[in-house]
Amino acid sequence: MYALSLLDKSPIASGEGTVAALTNTVNLARKAEELGYRRFWVAEHHGTTELASSAPEVLVSWILANTSRIRVGSGGVMLQHYSPYKVAEVFNLLSSLAPGRIDLGIGKTPGGLPRSTAALQAYRSQKPEFEAQLSDLTAFLDNALADNPDEVRAFPGPKPPVPAERFLLGASPDSARLAASHGWDFVFAGHLNGDPENLRLSLDAFRKESGGRSAILALAAYASENAAYAAARISELRVFKVFLDNGQSVSLGRREQAEEFARQAGAKEYRIEERKPSVLHGTPEKIHEELARLSTLHGIEEFILEPPAVGADERLASVELLARKRLSAAA
Repeated sequence: MYALSLLDKSPIASGEGTVAALTNTVNLARKAEELGYRRFWVAEHHGTTELASSAPEVLVSWILANTSRIRVGSGGVMLQHYSPYKVAEVFNLLSSLAPGRIDLGIGKTPGGLPRSTAALQAYRSQKPEFEAQLSDLTAFLDNALADNPDEVRAFPGPKPPVPAERFLLGASPDSARLAASHGWDFVFAGHLNGDPENLRLSLDAFRKESGGRSAILALAAYASENAAYAAARISELRVFKVFLDNGQSVSLGRREQAEEFARQAGAKEYRIEERKPSVLHGTPEKIHEELARLSTLHGIEEFILEPPAVGADERLASVELLARKRLSAAA
């Protein structure tokens, strides 16, 4: 039987604000703990009017204070913006505030519009190489655990009693191999890249390079007792992928945001494709049938599910349906 975890981006509903969005995230975390989900992760996005979570480490600490057992973490910290030393300090501190409950998930993308990225990196003389940053972060985390006085230690005191679990988020075989080479677990972002062959190649690469370890698969999922209703709700959702003349592409929640991304990037030419997001939907029984198929096919032992932005009450209901069905199947 596979484990279930949750990822939340703190969507801001129409007519509501940041306070309501973050309150909904905390309520979802409490419900996840009550229902037996293994982890609850929050994302990092910048410069958007649709998502409220711009500082996952801050939100993680608040969720920890409002729960008691569930693991809480980042899904993920966008490492290119930050000093690896500071990230290690923050998550070592969180690990001492809540021993055995902290996950450090790292992502490679900017997680925002070009001007936000420029502001976050304003004092860097040059953009760092992600692999070098990941290597430095790994070393700082390891040095704190080794308690070696000859090394720069990213923690002001005795080593954290239980270190954060480490996860690299990605959607390619290269990311899978990078995670394995540094000893990190790997989370395949299936909610962003649902290509079956890419999924297979990525999971196989991680298993081979990590000595047989299983990756985690992240998916968007929405459950309802009424399959037709679930299909109708998901059919209303859209993503807008903008393709720039420099070869860059990014998916955003609204056409206006896609246009703004191109403007901020200084693109002379661009095109926008309207797409339907990849969301596993239907009755909880049908969703678990698909999760079981993927688990058997790829050896997946844990799924991280992202409820889509369909309203706070419906997201809570979906999360509860999926958990109840899993528990009844296990029984």
